[in-house]
Parts: sequence; structure tokens; C-alpha cells
Amino acid sequence: MTRYLLWIILFILFCVRVIYFYQTQPSYPNDTKIRITDRITSEPIRYSNSQYIKLQGFKIYLPHYPEIYYGDRVVIEGKVQDDKLIEVRLVDKKEDKGFLYNFRRELLGFYQKSLPQPHSALIAGVTIGSKSNLGNDFWEALKKTGTAHVVVASGMNVTLVAKFLIATIVVFLPRKRAIPLALAGVWGYALLSGFEAPIIRAAVMGSITFASQEIGRLYYAWRALLISAFGMLFIRPEWITDVGFILSFAATASLMLFEAKVRKFIKFVPSIIREDFSTSLAAQVGVAPVLFVTFGQFNILSPIINAVVLWTIVPMTIIGMVSGIIGLIFEPIGTLILWLAYPLTSWFILVVGTFS
Repeated sequence: MTRYLLWIILFILFCVRVIYFYQTQPSYPNDTKIRITDRITSEPIRYSNSQYIKLQGFKIYLPHYPEIYYGDRVVIEGKVQDDKLIEVRLVDKKEDKGFLYNFRRELLGFYQKSLPQPHSALIAGVTIGSKSNLGNDFWEALKKTGTAHVVVASGMNVTLVAKFLIATIVVFLPRKRAIPLALAGVWGYALLSGFEAPIIRAAVMGSITFASQEIGRLYYAWRALLISAFGMLFIRPEWITDVGFILSFAATASLMLFEAKVRKFIKFVPSIIREDFSTSLAAQVGVAPVLFVTFGQFNILSPIINAVVLWTIVPMTIIGMVSGIIGLIFEPIGTLILWLAYPLTSWFILVVGTFS
């Protein structure tokens, strides 16, 4: 009874928080000139002649130069036009000088210097969640094939980082002391990767997993998912309408509900792609309605396309991480390692291009 009462209280607090947030948001009539001062909290998407960001609920297209980056603090002026700003002007830009932000920029520079486009953009996307140099054509192809979610750092990346950190730290320290350090590393990676909804969701759930192990409690995935959702929306209520947030939770919930059932149902599928296919198909159950309502499109072949390319993501991510770290110390060796990913990125790009 106490448990249910606690959930009810949390739900009421959550509703109050969201209602209060939206009631206190300023409302601007169209053609109102406004100035926004804010920090870039997600990687801008760069097109051939513009760069796209979203600040304080407004979609903003800026000229291609000067380039802005995740972590920059900007001052922008423009006129309100529904959910967009038009006649936009970048008044001021201050780069963040923090270590992680600079490290991220150095990594992006290394990838861009070492591989041609869109291969370098693909590596940057799967490794640290950067969408900045994907290009309009490639980004549209990813959306049409239902593979755009792959080219952002996600829960899989968090899992890889967590496993690597735990395996490394326990060599030197007892597990109890290793877990807090691993958690710090996971949240550092989340910050490095853009601190967007899918990464934060995975980091929160990972933290709950580690905490459950630490205190000897059973880990309940559904409870962790709900706590993640409530916690994230309590801090950032505007995410309740964020497509990335919705897709992340819809995909995770679908996997938890349907993946095991789907895997049993598709035993006829060759074992080499069965797991990826069942994962993709299960996730699409929750993702497809969101994509259709939001973008008005859904590729019925998306589960098959995902199954054909998903196997490349883990090795691409590992190669991207290892080569990036080594490349910033000794560039020639890092570049050689990074080129090991070229056949994988080529296959991914070929499949996406064929089905788009």
C-alpha cells in the first residue's frame, strides 16, 4: 500500500510540475521580435547552407558561419513565426572552455580529418552522438529508412562504456569502490555525447541498475524506466513533447514488452541476424506510431533494414572510441585504426542509400 501511495504522490508532483512549467512560459504573438540567451544543449545539425538548433521551444536556422557547437552560449534575435524564429541573427557566441566540450570538438575534428564524408559523420554519430555533419541528403535517407536512431549515441553506447569501465576498474579496486567511478564515467560520457534524452534515459537506468546491485535489491526494469521518465520530465518538462524523448521511451518499452515474444516467433530467420531483427521489429511496434504521427511517414521495410545494419554499430562504436582516444595522442596510429571502420560505414551507407 505504501508503495502505491508513493507512486501516486510522485505522479501528482509530476503533473503539478508540468502544468506549472507550461503556465509560466511566455507566449509571443507572431512577428514579435525576441532575443534568446541560452546554451546549446544538443549538437546543431548542419545543412549545405544553414545550421539548425532548437532553443526554448523555437526551431532556429542560422547561417552556416560562424559555426556553433554543443556547449556554446549564444545570443540570438529573430521574429516569432509559430514555433520558429525567422529573420534570425546571431548576436553573440561564447565557446565553452570546459574539458569535455573541448575534448568532444577535438574528437570531431579528428574524425573529419581522417575519413571522408559521410563516413566520418557516421562514426561521430554512433560514437559521441554528433549529428552536426551528417548533411541534408544523408539525414533524410536515414529518416526515410528508419535508421536515424542508430546515428545518435544511445543506451547501447552507455552499456558499452559501463561494461568497459567496470571491467577495467575492478582490476585495480574492489567492485563496491569501482561502481561509483563507473557511474561517474557513464555520466561523463553522457555529457560528452550531447546530454540528449536517449542518453540521459540510459544513464539514469544504468545508475539505478548499479545502485540496485550495490544495495542488494532486485532490479526492476519497468520501475527504472518510470523513474527515469518522471525524473527527466520533472527537471525538463519541455521534453514531454520532444520526439527524441518519446522515441527513446517508446522503443525501450516495446523492447521490454515484445522482444522475447518476437524472437520466439521468428525462429525461421537465420541466426546471424535473428537477434538484431527481433530487436528492431520489437522496437518498431512502439516507434512506428510516433514516427507516423510526427513525420507522416513510416518505412515498412525498416525492421529489415535495421537488422541488416545494426550488427555494424557495436564495432563502429568501439573503433571510433579507441581510434579517437589514440588519435588525439598520436594521430597516424589513430587514423589507421579508424580506417578499420571504413568497410562497416560503407556497408551502412550502401544499405541506407539503396532503400531510401
